[in-house]
Amino acid sequence: MTMPFKLSQRAVRLGMLVVPSLITLGSVSITAAIAFSVQERELRETTAERVHEVASSLAQLDEVRGALEAVTSAGTTSALADADDLAEATDALQPLAGLVENATGVYYVVITDDEGVRITHPDPAERGVQVSTANASVLAGEAFHGTEEGASGPSLRAKVPVIGQDGTVLGMVAVGVLESSISADSAEALGELLPWTISALVLGTLASSALAFAVERRFRRLDALAAEHAQMRRTTTALREQSHEFSTRMHVVHGLVSRGDTQDALEYIDEVVPVRTAGVDAPDSTDSSHHFPLLDATTQAVRAELHELGAQASFDLELDEDIDDGVVTVIANLCRNAGEAGASQVLCTLRESGSRIIGLVDDDGPGLDAEASGRIFAPGFSSKADPSGLGRGIGLELVRRTVTSRRGTIEVGASRLGGSRFAFEIERLR
Repeated sequence: MTMPFKLSQRAVRLGMLVVPSLITLGSVSITAAIAFSVQERELRETTAERVHEVASSLAQLDEVRGALEAVTSAGTTSALADADDLAEATDALQPLAGLVENATGVYYVVITDDEGVRITHPDPAERGVQVSTANASVLAGEAFHGTEEGASGPSLRAKVPVIGQDGTVLGMVAVGVLESSISADSAEALGELLPWTISALVLGTLASSALAFAVERRFRRLDALAAEHAQMRRTTTALREQSHEFSTRMHVVHGLVSRGDTQDALEYIDEVVPVRTAGVDAPDSTDSSHHFPLLDATTQAVRAELHELGAQASFDLELDEDIDDGVVTVIANLCRNAGEAGASQVLCTLRESGSRIIGLVDDDGPGLDAEASGRIFAPGFSSKADPSGLGRGIGLELVRRTVTSRRGTIEVGASRLGGSRFAFEIERLR
């Protein structure tokens, strides 16, 4: 069974970039070809009209009729008239033919007698010679226009009979323009059209490319939003499951504590959330003397968690009051982030400043580059791998929301320990 052909997303994107340019190229090329074809046809039609009008006008001139009437009987039944026989008519008509050639831009004006012998021609050697093309119908009184091969090469010509006063055909006037001249005019017209065609092609291609890139940029944004949405859904699902599990465990702990089974509660907590306290019970030398339950519990929990990650946490604390849950969230997540990033030493500093708490979390980890520093607080962003597939980048985004909700600020920079420094300021709850 054959699988249906399916284009990859990359191929579709590439097609969106290339196809508009190809369409523009094809459209402009076809339009230019049509325009050139129309222009060439109009040029030929105009030339045909011009040679016909010139030939018709000459055929109606009295000077032409008079000269031809004088040479009508120049030939005999056994021989055609020659240049000598037609010399007088040539002297009378050749200047007129030359003048018309120069004035109208035609290549030649040929006037013949009633046998088709040339009286006028641009080449003197051709005068007194019978024309090589078929002229029976013209000398019978029927006009002709079209392309024929003559002594000077193929030409677009018009042949008009010269009719005498009594209705007899005295000769004909042939006016022509060489096909090579028409081709040269067409090439010149193409040369004038070509820059406009190229300009239209370039502008059209640039416009279509700009449009394609704009669409591609919009698709990338949509992809980013879709990826973020998918990660947020995974994260929300994971948090919902964790919240449900946490709620259940809290009910168990509450039940044990309410019955006075404190030891059982501690054992249960240690069972569901293993905490290694070895090496972390002794107070840090930089800790100030305090008796704040939540702060004490937080520092011990952070030490234990970082010890689990192979890092050591130190605290430099100068506070007048205990901290609240929001500060716990900020401290715990910043310290955990440092440990997960590979730091071996983490220093947390807290100070009072009026109604605000100012804190620093320094580490000796790998630090952050400029690109990561600009995105570190974005939802779902993390510089660490995500083997679970549920999405990371939750903690720091939670820190940002907690700080900003309390009219605070948080910044990231380089630490004197060699890694990263997170500096925050948060309003105390009153």
